Amino acid sequence: MAERRVSIGWAEGLHARPASLFVRAATATGVPVTIAKAGSTPVNAASMLAVLGLGAEGGDEVVLASDADGAEAALDRLARLVADGLEELPETA
Repeated sequence: MAERRVSIGWAEGLHARPASLFVRAATATGVPVTIAKAGSTPVNAASMLAVLGLGAEGGDEVVLASDADGAEAALDRLARLVADGLEELPETA
């Protein structure tokens, strides 16, 4: 199982717009990915309701994980998006 631990770079955490950006990026990878806060149950990273339900705040550490083909590249891209608090993920990332 591939995983990345990353601190949330968006000041407002994974709420509203940042959560939407993250969910769209997770879906676009085409790889099933989960996200969890430390000590919590992993949820589907492609589910807006599940991601919002984490209650993840800016600076919180989250764990992104997947065991699918292509997981390493997908997790690298998502980790960069989350850590840097990007508004969008460049195609060349």
